[in-house]
Amino acid sequence: MVEATDIGPPAPPATKLKRTVGVLLLFFFIVGDTLGAGIYTLVGTMAADVGGMLWLPLVLALVLALLTAGTYAEMITKYPHAGGACRYVQRAFDKPYPSFVIGFLMLSSGITTSALLANAFAGDYLSELVDVPAAPVSVVFLLLLIAINLRGVRESLSANVVMTVIEVSGLVLVIVVAAIVFGSGQGDPSRILTPSPDQPILMGAFAASVIAFFSFLGFEAAANMAEEVKDPSRAYPRALFGAICTAGVIYLLIALGAAIVVDPATMADSTGPLLEVINAAGLSVPGWFFSLIALVAIANGALLFMVMASRATYGLARLGLLPSVFGRVAAKRGTPWVAIVAVGAATIGMSFVGNIGQLADTTVLLLVLVFIATNISAIVLRKDRVEHEHFSVPIIVPILAVIASIVLLTQQAAESWLIAAGYLVVGSVLFLIAQYSRKRLDADPAGDDVITRG
Repeated sequence: MVEATDIGPPAPPATKLKRTVGVLLLFFFIVGDTLGAGIYTLVGTMAADVGGMLWLPLVLALVLALLTAGTYAEMITKYPHAGGACRYVQRAFDKPYPSFVIGFLMLSSGITTSALLANAFAGDYLSELVDVPAAPVSVVFLLLLIAINLRGVRESLSANVVMTVIEVSGLVLVIVVAAIVFGSGQGDPSRILTPSPDQPILMGAFAASVIAFFSFLGFEAAANMAEEVKDPSRAYPRALFGAICTAGVIYLLIALGAAIVVDPATMADSTGPLLEVINAAGLSVPGWFFSLIALVAIANGALLFMVMASRATYGLARLGLLPSVFGRVAAKRGTPWVAIVAVGAATIGMSFVGNIGQLADTTVLLLVLVFIATNISAIVLRKDRVEHEHFSVPIIVPILAVIASIVLLTQQAAESWLIAAGYLVVGSVLFLIAQYSRKRLDADPAGDDVITRG
């Protein structure tokens, strides 16, 4: 629902940015962000937990995504400024450290996801084209993405438009191929109701829902466009819920089709599970062709998450929450080169930590913590009045979202918690350094600005 105020006709809050994005453009932006590379790589991991019942964890993840999206729709339209969860926590609690933690968890999720996708890039999809060692490929792949990022955000986002079209076409191709196989009377439809023989279905479903939720991540990035959307109170809810439901339908069709065409055990052993669907179909679709599409999708996702993480790092430095060196900008290109290099180096390091499933679990853990903070902030700010119309959900929605998020956290392995703790320790040290430096600058009237060029 849209909550009205009694102060006159509704109007979007003032902003220095031009409001040019309508419902349709916002819808496609969120769809492009949500329909990422996760589904190309993680279907096999889910198959290990639930067998052919791939649709079940996806439904559970969709419910949690819609609950959290409800809270985001309220917060984005109530406070339509760039910054997302970090800003909401700051407004709710007015403390720098909690805001920093949420921002640092967001950028850490970008690092972890990029490392995951680098490993996926070097897996079975690439092996269909050329047989090379995986570790060096991951490193070279990430170095290339760092170079693109350093060149400029325009180049990065221009490449994203082309790659998004390609990755969506790959998902449509999988659905069409599976439909042809099913329509010809081949495959085994009974698999979609056959759980994994290795564990009870509910235990497997909850475990796989962590991985499934990874495939819905991306919608929260829309919060950073809040100052460029026309009539955000109406545009955001329509685009947000429409995009998540669209992604959910596509994912469910892929899950059903993959289970019918391919034995779940085969998918569980593959880092390129959708390639198994193409190959098993026996149609005239070359495996190398689909592998190219998948590699483009994976590269696109890794690039976007590295851009997000580097800009988040730069933004925290601008706020004085990270050391000022991370705010240095290249004089010619105007890119935050220190943040880009630091994020790139951390991503390369993380690519050697854990397998694809473990890194996906860690990403979900980091972002679920962010979502919990956002939902709690929504509850705290419930009585905060703003001078414009905004979308509003019943109070039970953020409460249920917090409960569902906590349930999801109980499915996390100890390794994911250790990695998250490591991020938090490193971030806290950097936060303390930034605070110490800021105090010294405040004490020295001749001190330099927090953000420098170099």
